[in-house]
Amino acid sequence: MAVALEEWVPKTLAGRLVKEGRVTSIGQLFEMNLPIREVEIVDALLPDLKHEIVSVNLVQRQTDAGEVSQFQVTVAVGNEDGYVGVGMGKSRQIRVAIEKAIRNAKLNIVPVRRGCGSWECLCGEEHSVPFKVRGKVGSVEVVLLPAPKGVGLVASEVAKIVLRLAGIQDVWTRTRGETRTAHNMAKAVFEALKSTYKFKTVLEW
Repeated sequence: MAVALEEWVPKTLAGRLVKEGRVTSIGQLFEMNLPIREVEIVDALLPDLKHEIVSVNLVQRQTDAGEVSQFQVTVAVGNEDGYVGVGMGKSRQIRVAIEKAIRNAKLNIVPVRRGCGSWECLCGEEHSVPFKVRGKVGSVEVVLLPAPKGVGLVASEVAKIVLRLAGIQDVWTRTRGETRTAHNMAKAVFEALKSTYKFKTVLEW
């Protein structure tokens, strides 16, 4: 990976700033409202990023030559410390589909605001979400509720993957819709976490 980054020729403003060393953290890019359009930016600023496969499905589409089968893979990435992304990739080869999904997940990475929003806890540590947030994709709707320390992740297995990679340790969830659709479930949790930065807390007034 280090060799690839050395040979990397950035094509965007954000990439050039990272390559020149003028931006040293991914948080600076979000503060500058610069879009991330190169995977190498994430690789350089978040070298400890982890990924986990959420779902693997075999999908088919009808063409003039007959049915074409492809693997559809959903992957979540995160550093378990406030940054998470979810992406999907399709290919006839599962390895290529996974690589595409990881790439898309890195390009979709967002910061996640954490806190202690539960009135039962009020410890001040960043172990849960700071307030109730909601995410909706397709028919799947997910509501994340602040939980006191020690509760853990009260959520489905798919939601746990995304929450854990985001660095959330305690949370309650409510879900509606066709939650068995793993991709929509993961994206709904991602949208809920993404919305944690749509509001300002009292400390930021």
